[in-house]
Amino acid sequence: MRNPAVGDNARVRISTKAEYALRAMAQLAADTHDGPVTATRMAEEQQISTKFLHAVLTELKRARLVRSVRGPDGGFELARPASEITLADVLRAVDGPLVNIHDTSVSTLTYPGPAHALVDIWKAARVSMRNVFERVTLADLAKGQLPEPVAALATEYTEDVRYP
Repeated sequence: MRNPAVGDNARVRISTKAEYALRAMAQLAADTHDGPVTATRMAEEQQISTKFLHAVLTELKRARLVRSVRGPDGGFELARPASEITLADVLRAVDGPLVNIHDTSVSTLTYPGPAHALVDIWKAARVSMRNVFERVTLADLAKGQLPEPVAALATEYTEDVRYP
């Protein structure tokens, strides 16, 4: 039986924009041999709204993770090799820090009394997120071959009876 205190309420929220950015970048990483990929093709392949995808690609371009190529064979391509772009790079480009507490830097937070240790919890959460998202590259994602520590965490989740 699922424990609501652990399973349903303890979650990391990934925005739709971040999810779409990761999916688009995975598509670009998988399609590198074909040259630039049009936004329309990415949207079709990933079942994403083309209009929303254009907004996401603009942010990824601003972050210098993708570049656009003009012309009849134009589209988008990765600005660096897929093996050099982590999922954390993509998430930060569209959503900012991986763990954010009320738009405040964790290093500047303080809490009184028994809540004092929450600052260390937020720090631990940030490190945990980085240990996953900074280890996985777009090349790993596109190949479906996750680094062993990340794959082990996914297996642990799958085997946990609290998460059917």
